[in-house]
Formats: sequence, structure tokens, C-alpha cells
Amino acid sequence: MSKETERLLIRPLKKEDYSNWLNEFSNRLPSQHKHDKGRMNMSNCSEQWFAQLVKEHQELAFTDQAYIFGVFRKQDDTHLGMIDFSTLARENFQWGRIGYSIHNHFWRQGYGKEAVLAALQLAFSELHYHRIEAHIHVNNTASIELAKKVGMEYECVRKAFLFESGEWSDHLIFYRNK
Repeated sequence: MSKETERLLIRPLKKEDYSNWLNEFSNRLPSQHKHDKGRMNMSNCSEQWFAQLVKEHQELAFTDQAYIFGVFRKQDDTHLGMIDFSTLARENFQWGRIGYSIHNHFWRQGYGKEAVLAALQLAFSELHYHRIEAHIHVNNTASIELAKKVGMEYECVRKAFLFESGEWSDHLIFYRNK
């Protein structure tokens, strides 16, 4: 299961992606704002660890819990980031949540918008979701702007929605229906 755009390929990670994946995580810039993890310690991310990660992603997809995709630039197969969908409810809902992240050294090139638009198409056509939500911290303006750019609509604020950084934080809910 994958989706192509003019510049990008969105697909599940494969074991063969390890070096590319590790290289781009290692090349991240220092944190650019509160919601950007910036450089990360990748010393525990061995090739064996990565192979297990790929297997876990496959198991999550097989059980319809989550679908995790790498975002790759087609011209050179560079790993640009990740997009994931979590199944919140099926049956009469067909409801999922989207998460997205582009490595900060690739920001401001339109990759986020292009990748999320394509991933949403994939979510509706192949994963058969009817509704996708983005749960965005109230202060994450970059993510809020991206949600708006891809046609997601603001719905509400969920108070004390997620426990992060040692406290309960409010999140904005943006959604898009099929």
C-alpha cells in the first residue's frame, strides 16, 4: 500500500530503508520550536532494532490498529519524514487519527502539505476511513497551519486531552471527512 505524488512516495518502511532513515534522523537540525524534537539520540537504533520496528509496524497494520508510512523523495529516495494513521473506531464510524512529521531540515519546501494530502487520499480510498482527525496542541501553529492547508476543518478544543511533558494539555481537533 503506497501513494505517489509528483515528488514523493508515501509507503511503509522496509528493512532496506535503515541507512537512509538513520541518516536523515541524524541530520536533523536543533529544535526549531517547542513542538519540534530536533536532534535525537539515535545511538540505540541499530539495524536489528530497525528491523524489529518495521515488523511492529506491519503487525499494527495487520491488526488495523495503526498504519505507519515513511515519506520519501522520489528523485533520490531520501527519507523526509513520517505519517501515521491510528484507528479510533471502525463499524459505524470508520474513524481515524493522523499524525505527521517532516524532518526539520526539509521544512518550507512544501513536502508536508504534499505528503499529508496524498496520505489523506490513501486513508479514504485504501484504508477505508470516513473521518480523519488531527489532534494538535493549542500552541503548535505549524501543525495547525498545515491542517488548514490540506482542507481539514477546525471542530473544537478538547480540554486536558493528552498527558505530555508532565501535564495535561489542551488540543485542537481538526477533521476531514471522505
